[in-house]
Parts: sequence; C-alpha cells; structure tokens
Amino acid sequence: MSASGGGKAILAAFLANLGIALAKFLAWALSGSASMLAEAIHSVADSGNQLLLMLGGRKAKREADRAHPFGYGRERYVYAFVVSIILFSVGGLFAIYEAIDKLTHPHELDKTWWWLPIVVLVVAIGLESFSLRTAVRESNLVRDTGQSWVSFVRRAKAPELPVVLLEDVGALTGLTFALLGVGLTVITGNPLFDALGTLMIGILLVLIAIVLGVETKSLLVGEGATQADNDRIVDAINAGDEIEKIIHMKTLYLGPDELMVAAKIALNANKPLREAAVDIDAIEARIREALPIARVIYIEPDVYRPSLDPEPSTDVFVLKSSD
Repeated sequence: MSASGGGKAILAAFLANLGIALAKFLAWALSGSASMLAEAIHSVADSGNQLLLMLGGRKAKREADRAHPFGYGRERYVYAFVVSIILFSVGGLFAIYEAIDKLTHPHELDKTWWWLPIVVLVVAIGLESFSLRTAVRESNLVRDTGQSWVSFVRRAKAPELPVVLLEDVGALTGLTFALLGVGLTVITGNPLFDALGTLMIGILLVLIAIVLGVETKSLLVGEGATQADNDRIVDAINAGDEIEKIIHMKTLYLGPDELMVAAKIALNANKPLREAAVDIDAIEARIREALPIARVIYIEPDVYRPSLDPEPSTDVFVLKSSD
C-alpha cells in the first residue's frame, strides 16, 4: 500500500481495536453493562474494517490485465465502501437494538464488578487516542497546508485515512458516551443511563457510516482531478508553443494514486504527423512532471474549427471533481 494509504495508521488502529475488544467483552461478561457490549461489538467491527482496508490495499497492487486494462486501483474504494456498510449494520444497528432491549428490560450492573467497565473504558480511551494520533500524523503527510479536516475527509482520494480518522473519532466519542452512561448508572443506581449511553453509541455509528458511504460512493462512481490539479495540467499543456488551444479535457481517478488525463488539443493544420507526435510527447512529459500521479495520458491532436468546436467555458472543457 502506498504512503497515501496510511498503512501505519491502519495497523495501529487494528492492534488497538483488537486489544480493546477483548477487554470490553471481559468487562461486559463480568459486569453486565449494555454499553460495554455495544462498545465490544463496535471494536470487533472496527478490527474487521481494518483487515478489509489492508486486503483492499493488497488487491489494488495487482497488475493490469486484459479484463482490467486500467488495473485494480479502485479495489481500495470498494473495500472502503464495504467498511462503511459493516460499520453501519454490525456496529450501529446492533448497538441500537441492544439499547432498546435494555430500555424496555433494565439490567443492573454487577455489584462486585461495577468498577471494571470504568477501568476498561479509561484504558480504551488512551489506546484509541494513540491510534487517532497515528492517523492524524499519517494524514498530515498528505493533507494540503491550511486544508481543514472536514475538507480532507471529503476530498481525499485515498479512502483509508478518512475511514480510520472517522472510526477513531467515532470510537473516542462512543467511549465517552459509554463512560458517561456507566458512570451515571454507578452513581445513581439507575440502569437506564447505561442503556441511553448504548443508544447514543448506535446513533453515532450510523451517522459515521452514512458519511463514509456517501463519500466513498463518490469515489466509486468516478471523480475527476481537483481544481488545483486541473490547473496544473492545463498550465503544463499550455507551457509550450506546440498547440493553439485546448479544445476540451477530462480527467478521472483510476485509483487513489493514478489519474487518467484525456485531452483534445488544436495543432497547426499544416504540421506533419512526425512533428505532431514529437509535440504530443513533449506535452505528456510536462504533464507528468507537473503531476506525477497522471500516469495514463491520452492526447488527441485535432484542428480547431470554431464552427464545429465553439469556444467552451473553462467549466465545460475541464471536468471538475465533485468536491
């Protein structure tokens, strides 16, 4: 997996979630806390999610073949989308179901092990904070200077880091809800607070899953280059004196680290074919220098005819990303 895939962040999140899940299951078994069971299932789902992200990264490395001539880069988008579905179905819905069950059939905490969920939750918050710190550090390596975190999650072309970031933020928020519910139950003796904490965890997971699903769906459908990258490509094409103008251009991400550029350019009508080929090679070299991820480039030479090719606006001949 490339650096933009956040391999370290995924591994850190997997190890943290696996250890946390075991501790939460033990705390639930001894104390009977509904919040602890919801959090344990949440951690199991997160651990599975990280395994899926790593699997998607491995599959995306496969070489292009006849069936998939542009390679398997989008495998990472597919597995990230599956992650959002798992987080929604396994984590969120189960937590909501457990909360409703405990609201209708309250269950008091075990009088001997009441303290164990609190200890586990405090330790889990520390471990999740470490996982989030790793994800933030990895994200900062690819996040643009001055870019907000909301913008980064929405516009990142590598899906793994936004998934891990949202999972870690969701996990910390869920642990806070669980700690609040268990703590109030211990203080007041009322098990409804534990059930309400579980319900808040379920709603939180559903909201995160919806955000992940929407953003990953956009990548699956196919996004073009960002406005900044579009400008770099256009500037690279126009940097030489080979062409008269760009008739139109489209871009498409074939994977998080591979961009396809297709452009129709107007050349002098009297230019020989050999000279046109040399000009196209020079243009492609400038594009790759300006934007190294532009690995698949198709340049179509043509003659600009205003009657057939009316002057388009920039918004028409440059296909923008959906951000």
